[in-house]
Amino acid sequence: MSGFFALLDDIVAMAKLAASSLDDIGAAAGRASAKAAGVVIDDTAVTPRYVHGFSPDRELPVIKRIAVGSLRNKLLFILPAALLLSQFLPWLLTPILMIGGTYLCYEGAEKVWERFGGHAHAHAPTPVVGGPDEKAMVSGAIRTDFILSAEIIVIALNEVADEPFLSRTATLIVVALAMTLLVYGVVALIVKMDDVGLHLATQRSGWLAGFGRGLVAAMPKVLATLSNVGIVAMLWVGGHILLVGVNDLGWHPLYDVVHHAEEAITHAVPGFIGETLAWLVNTAASAVIGLIAGAVVVAVLTLIRRFTTKPGATAGHGDAHDAHDAHDADDAHDANGTDASAAQAAEAAPSEPDVTRPATSDAPASDSDSPPQPRS
Repeated sequence: MSGFFALLDDIVAMAKLAASSLDDIGAAAGRASAKAAGVVIDDTAVTPRYVHGFSPDRELPVIKRIAVGSLRNKLLFILPAALLLSQFLPWLLTPILMIGGTYLCYEGAEKVWERFGGHAHAHAPTPVVGGPDEKAMVSGAIRTDFILSAEIIVIALNEVADEPFLSRTATLIVVALAMTLLVYGVVALIVKMDDVGLHLATQRSGWLAGFGRGLVAAMPKVLATLSNVGIVAMLWVGGHILLVGVNDLGWHPLYDVVHHAEEAITHAVPGFIGETLAWLVNTAASAVIGLIAGAVVVAVLTLIRRFTTKPGATAGHGDAHDAHDAHDADDAHDANGTDASAAQAAEAAPSEPDVTRPATSDAPASDSDSPPQPRS
């Protein structure tokens, strides 16, 4: 009997140890996920553009395919490579992270140039459901996600670099699963929100119908705001990676200037407000650094394309970049989808006040007497 109770004591001790380990992994995953928040915002802002032009019944399947590809990127390719580097060549992590940060700066700076320089891309044609267009769109989204996923994993790894190998592995797996579910769960919610609003406007009455029409009308503005947040997030995250990276590599002046500015603010304004202002200073400085670094890369690549392109030919971008940028002119989810949904919502409830159709940069508002167009 005494041996039985001793065995129970051992089991309880092992359970406590396992629980403690799980708590440690959960805490480490939480810290790592917080560090990667900027990339997550960017990923969430970018992905809805890939379902532009699909019929409503294809949106969720396409998002599911992209999410599966993203998880495969993280677990089968990025995570093992990052763990091997951290175990045998840890000094390579900072340069690799800075290369990815430079890419984000380039993407963000190019978006700014397109917005203010009048060089926005034209609309892509409506994809063929289940055909090669859909496959190309999903492949392009997965390739772009590879860069963002690599940033998430490396940022998370940098946060737990001092942990034992098994703890690092478990933490990164948790981060990979959690970030994928979070990003693509939010994306699915965003792209279906106008359909939810249309259903409420056409199938319900009273305040629910009014809420549905308001939801449909608000979605273009929400997606336009999300697109702008994604651009800022790219510059902020990329610039911060470069700021910290050059400091880790031994060049301290730039980091010291930002750090001293933060300290001055926290001393002048103590408490939560001071900490918030210091964070805003760091974020703004990182975004400016990202914009400058990205602008340099954009200028260099523009010159290279100009001198390497034959007369009469148009310089092209890579496949992943094309897939990423093909819909940058869209600040709304889908001019033919969301706006048509708003028109259908207005038609469905003639007794209610007319819902003003939100104007977008892609399509003028239609006459109120014209019938709703089917969603493409």
